[in-house]
Amino acid sequence: MQRQGPSGSSAAVRFRVAGALFLLAHLLLVAWITLRPLDVPWVSAANLQPLAGIKADLALGPEEASRRIGEKLLLLAPLGVLLPLAGGRLYASPLASLARTVTAGAMMSLAIELLQTGVPGQVVDVDSLLLNTAGVALAHLAVVPAARARLRRRAARGPVPVRSREEASQGSTPTIPRVGIAP
Repeated sequence: MQRQGPSGSSAAVRFRVAGALFLLAHLLLVAWITLRPLDVPWVSAANLQPLAGIKADLALGPEEASRRIGEKLLLLAPLGVLLPLAGGRLYASPLASLARTVTAGAMMSLAIELLQTGVPGQVVDVDSLLLNTAGVALAHLAVVPAARARLRRRAARGPVPVRSREEASQGSTPTIPRVGIAP
């Protein structure tokens, strides 16, 4: 038997499961990219000054700057869509959803930066934290409100009743006549 309603429909459960699986796959990919040791002859110093790394990237020219800044923006951007998908809330405040998603993305980016302190060849960069968080926010704003609105319109039309041949041929449920209480 399938549950009905906005929070218990089988489609919502499928979306949540798919979102959780894609989220797990994405986080494993991010961990592999960011936390693997690099064999490099030298490592630059950690960047703890906000926007200094972005200024240095811009000084390298437009192509190199767009590549470096784009990598940092896109690394965690899928979280902006996957976190709400895994949450499965169809009716949520857009501002609260954005705040929850951006906060979770910032915390994941911070965890990655803190874990990188113990990985050889990886350097802590505060600008990565800022750009990763901005990527999560931009992806959320670009996709989630429109997707939720579309799903709400589809849910407002109601589910399409699908009846199998067995259901149609059996008729109504039989009733049992009341039996009196024994003396």
